[in-house]
Amino acid sequence: MPRNRAGDQRARRKGWGVDRCALILHSLGDIAAIFLGLWILLYLLDANQANVFVDVVHGVADWLAGWSQDIFTMDTEGLRVFFNYALPAVVYLGIGHGAAAWLRRL
Repeated sequence: MPRNRAGDQRARRKGWGVDRCALILHSLGDIAAIFLGLWILLYLLDANQANVFVDVVHGVADWLAGWSQDIFTMDTEGLRVFFNYALPAVVYLGIGHGAAAWLRRL
């Protein structure tokens, strides 16, 4: 049975754009979670706060987690930092992966 090559080509192009958009959303969620996780790790390992790399990671993590600052107020500073930055990391992963999966199903 002959295949409709023009229709196949259109379907591939449409799928390619959706897949690329889904990959971008997926990657953005991953990158945000990586910055937040890296800041948690650097903080818990007592990294040098005067270091430029640590300062950049802290600045990006603060910007990403600005909406969730001080949701958890614990006496132990390490636990407070962990939970206040881990929550947005999980949210960004969920949104990025969920939006990518939703787009791929369209």
